Amino acid sequence: MKVLKMLRSFKYAFNGVGILIQENNTRFHLLATIIVCLSGVYLGLSHIEWVLILIQIGLVLGAEAFNTAIEKLCNFVSPTHHTLIGQVKDLAAAGVLITSCIAAIIGIVIFLPKILAII
Repeated sequence: MKVLKMLRSFKYAFNGVGILIQENNTRFHLLATIIVCLSGVYLGLSHIEWVLILIQIGLVLGAEAFNTAIEKLCNFVSPTHHTLIGQVKDLAAAGVLITSCIAAIIGIVIFLPKILAII
């Protein structure tokens, strides 16, 4: 195992995180993450509920990272509008949308009973 090579890989990955955080949609997801985590603490989520929430957060942010990478690559390969490139970008965005919708549904399943019990 080459430790220096592995450490360089982490440097590139953290650089990618920095690039990702600059994206407007990522900032929205991060705001949602903060709200969900604060709500989870307030409502006293169980360990299993936290695991499910954290998996969803990771999936959404991961999907956003892949979507951003695909969009940047598409913009580089085809700076002008091309129908196929547009479809590729739409499909990548659909992946984020699907992941986000499932995360929202799981959030509702976990949080709604706790909220209803309070009111």
